[in-house]
Amino acid sequence: MSLIESFCTQYRDLTKISSEDLTKIYTTDVEFIDPIDHHHGLSQVQLYFAKLKKHATSCKFDIHNIMPCEPNQENISYVLSWTMALTLKKSHKVITLEGITKLKQNEGGFYYHRDYYDMGEMVYEHVPVLRWFIIQIKRKLRS
Repeated sequence: MSLIESFCTQYRDLTKISSEDLTKIYTTDVEFIDPIDHHHGLSQVQLYFAKLKKHATSCKFDIHNIMPCEPNQENISYVLSWTMALTLKKSHKVITLEGITKLKQNEGGFYYHRDYYDMGEMVYEHVPVLRWFIIQIKRKLRS
């Protein structure tokens, strides 16, 4: 199984991924960035995933497209598009959002992982008071 295939398999359900699994896809000096935080090193990424597993009953990724990249200035190896379905233990409500991931690979694994997604979809629109304000703002912008 190739590294990208292994990555996609692991990301099917992040609540089932182990610290050991992460060592099979990421380098020890991995840089992992998403709209929530910025992690340097595999140990920080492992802690991040441990916290996720503590607060989520489910976090599944449906990866729609895997786009290998030609050699480029940014050294991006792959761009993935996906839909995430996250269920937190406290709310039991499924939060669904779409995003993309940029991955950089060397002989040791993925050394760079950056996720792009809408924080409003993930967090802000699920907080009752904030949701009302966001709806009002969107309504004004559309008119």
